Amino acid sequence: MAGRLEHVREFDPEIYTAIRGEVARQEYGLELIASENFVSHAVLEATGSVLTNKYAEGVAGKRYYGGCGMVDVAENLACERAKKLFRAEYANVQPHSGSQANMAVFMHALLPGETFLAMDLDAGGHLTHGSPVNFSGRLYNAISYGVREDDQRIDYDEVEALAQEYKPKLMIAGASAYPREIDFARFGAIARSIGARLMVDMAHIAGLIAADEHPSPVPYADYVTSTTHKTLRGPRGGIILAKAEYAKGLDSGVCPRIQGGPLMHVIAAKAVAFKEAAGPGFKAYQKQIKLNAAALAEALLSHGYDLVSGGTDNHLVLVDLRAKKLTGKIAEKALEKAEITVNKNKIPFDPETPFVTSGIRLGTPALTSRGMEEEQMVETARLIDLALQAPEDEKHLAKVKAEVKELTKDFPLYADILADLPSVA
Repeated sequence: MAGRLEHVREFDPEIYTAIRGEVARQEYGLELIASENFVSHAVLEATGSVLTNKYAEGVAGKRYYGGCGMVDVAENLACERAKKLFRAEYANVQPHSGSQANMAVFMHALLPGETFLAMDLDAGGHLTHGSPVNFSGRLYNAISYGVREDDQRIDYDEVEALAQEYKPKLMIAGASAYPREIDFARFGAIARSIGARLMVDMAHIAGLIAADEHPSPVPYADYVTSTTHKTLRGPRGGIILAKAEYAKGLDSGVCPRIQGGPLMHVIAAKAVAFKEAAGPGFKAYQKQIKLNAAALAEALLSHGYDLVSGGTDNHLVLVDLRAKKLTGKIAEKALEKAEITVNKNKIPFDPETPFVTSGIRLGTPALTSRGMEEEQMVETARLIDLALQAPEDEKHLAKVKAEVKELTKDFPLYADILADLPSVA
């Protein structure tokens, strides 16, 4: 979002008010959704640039439209920076989302009806890893692995046994709600043993991987997909990394198979984010994300909360609320009233439905982007616990909200932007 939005304010005050209100919500609230983050001003500016005007179907140098010289520059920069950042042979930065990046790989690796093996959504996997309501479960034969009931960690022996039994053509590693380190080398060895290809969806941990705070899947995987937001702290979008031999097939897998013109303003912002991730300070930032997650986990344990797998190795904490006699639905709603944003989330072997859940998922990337450290994570855990002590008491939650606002004032986010956005009269 570049400038003061004078034109939006004048032409469409309703949308202007919504944007201004969202800036204020982000500025004065505690953002703990593990899949969200706050981008830099440079990424905001690139995302709001005139590159949004340009159609550029095809890939750089081979477009179906004229006038693509400058957007070719932007896309080439994004691809080269992504390859260097993750030490990959090939990159496609056009997918509009992580889900579409996954779909493009499916289109390249599988024919409809063929079998793949991936983590079950209820155990921490992703919707595009075989859920029956998603394209992945509707078009392909999905076999799922889960976690052990005693420690809620991936059972690699079970993964190997399922691979040997079903001989999937594609195996998928990666998760959306798994707080532990993933052994990509083991997944790679299992895939090779049955002649399968391996896809790793690193969307949640891409920033950690870029900073060497989590082992990289690139040496072991045929395909690596990711979002460019979350821990990577770029604009909302997707990316595919792969072996060079798959380049032609994946390029056509993205366009024309699943989408047309790429979002060139977002691709430019991806390039900016990759440059930031390769720059000074990013490694320290990712290390702090993990330190903050560990501190948040320990503080929640001290308040009597149960955590899936007992803690965390990454940016994410999955809280089991059953000991507190709460559901994820109740907790999410109560915390939102206190300006603490989380999402309800199923836990492994959850007795509740996806619309209720027994857990909440928390993440530390966004708070770390504000400059918060372990001390603030302890305070955040206290505020969470305080709010959930009386989740239906509006006056109580209003008091917690006031404390949240006081905490955020010491860690300004977009205060300069907010100051430039006057209220609509």
